[in-house]
Amino acid sequence: MIKDIYLRIIFIPLLGIMLPLLSGIITYSYYSAGELIIANVFFILTSFIIWGGSNWIHTSIRPLYVSVPASFFKIASICLASGLYGACIGILSALTWFRFSKDDFHREPMYLFISLCVLTVLVFTLVYEIIFLRKERELDSKLVDEIDRERTQAELQALTNEMDPHFIFNSLNAMNHLILSNPAQAHSFNNKLAQVYKYFLLNKNKELIPLQDELDFIDNYFFLLQLRYDKKLQLHLALGENYGSVMIPPCALQLLIENAIKHNEFTAENPLTIKIIMNGKHLKISNNIKPKPYSINSTNIGLKNLSLRFKLICHKDIVIENNQDFFTVYVPLIKQP
Repeated sequence: MIKDIYLRIIFIPLLGIMLPLLSGIITYSYYSAGELIIANVFFILTSFIIWGGSNWIHTSIRPLYVSVPASFFKIASICLASGLYGACIGILSALTWFRFSKDDFHREPMYLFISLCVLTVLVFTLVYEIIFLRKERELDSKLVDEIDRERTQAELQALTNEMDPHFIFNSLNAMNHLILSNPAQAHSFNNKLAQVYKYFLLNKNKELIPLQDELDFIDNYFFLLQLRYDKKLQLHLALGENYGSVMIPPCALQLLIENAIKHNEFTAENPLTIKIIMNGKHLKISNNIKPKPYSINSTNIGLKNLSLRFKLICHKDIVIENNQDFFTVYVPLIKQP
């Protein structure tokens, strides 16, 4: 249903006055001012009946052709039915007018009046069809947008769920190593792991969080790592002060730090140095490269996961640079609206 109240208010009285005037069905010199007012009211009533009936025909016939691909056939059928209805009401109105008015019966003005009624019905039928089609396109666009949003949310949820086993997999590997080598540190590791995982649980269903929250989490997470690696790991931050409005997917930095540790060999003499630097467009996360000489347990979804999350959230992708000395990931900056 469309809201046509303004069309009705304007055009029903206007057509009720103009159609008899243009057709010459009223000889205005025969009537007093009061009689002309009554005549205009009569033809405004005719206009109202034609408008309302044609509108009902239009809204009743359109749903019958929902599955019909040929729009011309649908519009032609609606125009034919509405035109015949307008002609019938025009004939009855004209004959009634000649029966009770002072005008003598003449075919020419009556035929012209009927023709104008049919023409008016056809014009407004097409106008209504245009309005209906625009409304349908808007509804279709909203439906498509809603489906896209639901699909995006479903894909984001699936990608976020991938992080859960990925995080557990690597944490349990670290826990396994500490249990065998240093049970006391394993206990401390377990307590910090609970705090870190609490952050993950609180934010895993969010698309974006403030960068400051992620950095606070990284402080705790890196302390957790140093319980095992001690001075073998170094973290350098160079962010400046203007990042209060920057947003980031939760655990994005954690994933990159974890990825660097997983794929590189490092010692106290040759530590793994991870740098997080912010420029105008990207957050740059880099680490020196020294590949492990043996194969590692890896699910191979970390960077792919991060890339897909950015594509879905902001339609931008991470940029990866890998040379002989450094592995660098450029993460797009997402400004808070």
